[in-house]
Amino acid sequence: MDKEENILGSEKIGNLIRKFSIPCIISLLVNSLYNIVDQIFIGWGVGYLGNGATNVVFPITMICLAFSLMFGDGASSYLSLKLGEKKKEDAAKGVGSVITISIIIAILFCAVTLIFLPQFLNIFGCTEALRDYAIGYGRIIAIGIPFMMIGTTLNSIIRADGSPKYAMTSMVAGAILNIILDPVFIFIFNMGVEGAAIATIFSQFITFAINIVYIKKFKSITLSKDKFKMQFNIIRRVMALGISSFITQMSFVVVIAFENNLLGKYGAQSKYGSEIPITVLGIVMKISQILNSIIIGIAAGAQPIVGYNYGAKKYDRVKTTLKLVLSLSAVISVIAFILFQTIPDKLIAIFGSGDENYMDFACLAFRTYLLLCICNGIQIPSGIFFQAIGKSSKSAILSLSRQILFLVPAMMILGNMFGIMGILYSGPVADGMAFVIAVILLTIETKSLKNGTPTNQALIDDTSTDNKLKEQIIVTVSREYGSGGRYVGRLVADKLGIKLYDKEFIEKVAQETGLSEEYIESNEQKREKTSNLNNGYYVGLNNADELFIKESELIKEVADKESCVIIGRCADFILKDKPNVVKVFIYSEMEDKIKRATEIYGFDKDKAQKEIIRIDKLRANHYKYYTEKEWKDYSNYDICINSDILGVEKAADLICQIVSFKEKTLENKEITV
Repeated sequence: MDKEENILGSEKIGNLIRKFSIPCIISLLVNSLYNIVDQIFIGWGVGYLGNGATNVVFPITMICLAFSLMFGDGASSYLSLKLGEKKKEDAAKGVGSVITISIIIAILFCAVTLIFLPQFLNIFGCTEALRDYAIGYGRIIAIGIPFMMIGTTLNSIIRADGSPKYAMTSMVAGAILNIILDPVFIFIFNMGVEGAAIATIFSQFITFAINIVYIKKFKSITLSKDKFKMQFNIIRRVMALGISSFITQMSFVVVIAFENNLLGKYGAQSKYGSEIPITVLGIVMKISQILNSIIIGIAAGAQPIVGYNYGAKKYDRVKTTLKLVLSLSAVISVIAFILFQTIPDKLIAIFGSGDENYMDFACLAFRTYLLLCICNGIQIPSGIFFQAIGKSSKSAILSLSRQILFLVPAMMILGNMFGIMGILYSGPVADGMAFVIAVILLTIETKSLKNGTPTNQALIDDTSTDNKLKEQIIVTVSREYGSGGRYVGRLVADKLGIKLYDKEFIEKVAQETGLSEEYIESNEQKREKTSNLNNGYYVGLNNADELFIKESELIKEVADKESCVIIGRCADFILKDKPNVVKVFIYSEMEDKIKRATEIYGFDKDKAQKEIIRIDKLRANHYKYYTEKEWKDYSNYDICINSDILGVEKAADLICQIVSFKEKTLENKEITV
């Protein structure tokens, strides 16, 4: 194991959290403050109508950010996976293709926004009083869209290349310049909201320029001109890897769109009017995002600590890490709650002054909408905890529940019942319901954790002793669950006198990663569809990706060394470029699979079919995710065999005949050469 893995499993939890969480917190806070600084200076230089205008333009920026993060985070994962597979050329093509497509999309978004800005503003709840400010601010922001989108995409890729400090420096430089230029353009040049927009695009350009310079400094790949040619198969793959980031950002867009429109509608029926609620709640949400950024930073920093120790069966360290993360998050949430309840007038005053109605609604918004912000200290870390231990379904539920499942419906229902106050009530309702789900899932999961110690069993000898083959041949066996494919592979290995590789990979990966054999066996070759929607709050390899990379390395290592039979693990794809591979798929009818599952695996007959369908779906998802091919597509294999028509013995004999033919083909090629 390398040094980093030893640290994760042995160093004090508090030291590890400080080491990993602080950079996360800083990065997320810089992003949050970037959005808030404009509003502070606009509030003082223009007034609350200027801030209301930025709030209705903000969703346009969020949409652009969603695409940027999809490309950037997707390319980061693609880069990490390809480097793990030792495919630097493919990694470079992926990064180059993404940079090219991000430039095209950024320019397209710029043009579309400039043309259809008034229509977009209508969708996002712009009122007549806000329209002139919003159009003035939005048109300038649109000009800076290419700088923002390309800079953001590159920032994620630079982090994955092993230069997080460089990526952070470019972000911080832009944020600092924005703070400097805002007062210059707003107060000195009296340019109002347009001045704030100009300051923003100058700042975005600085981040963009710093990141562009890095293209020639990549550590892990070399980007020549030919690498920037768009390859759509790679781009589709990258988009799939980054879809979780896209969905997360777009969920905010949906919430803001609903919120602004409902605030405008019900605000007009109250003494506050439409503009005050739109302005104030936009500010309240951005201030609460500072709280969330700190909590996400703490939990995301602890993610590799939890994932490593969970996999290594060091459950005491998992519990200690979780307790510390929840404690820190709870403290931050309590402090925020106290501030929101006691000094809301002071907080809103940071963003300029307003009339009596403005201040009255601001105090109501802080005290009501953020009433249960304490719950965030549990709900957010819980989602990241489940992500770290490979429970993607639970993580996805917790990640999306507050915004989409609860907040939007609550706003619509309570708004209809209580008007403008109903919109404010929706905040604590959503927070409370998401908190209840988080507590239930977290309680069930922590009760299932038992104290354990990592296993370090000796490796099984992987050398063959009775090889009947003259040429080196590798047989890969993919199989439906319950089809007898593993047993067919065993028979082939015995008949040819070569090694069978199946459980041996689990043992080797356990030794190299520190993940327990039980964890690897439960999670390898299986991928839930929700995993694609929830790859992470913070860019980095998850355990599933690490398992695939390690197993790919071992499969290639074994295939280079000896003849063997390899069961599953996408080996047919991993070894697709080797001419000495026989690729087999074993399947059978459901009735026969159920019979095997009940007789061999001891399943109850009623549950056997559901389990077979479930496992085969997980295998298909896993194969699709890592190969971009369909698991049951016959073109992936040299032969597909129904094990029940031939029987396992004859199926093995048929495969041996194909191996013999492959061997003669290789011999003839050698003679020709």
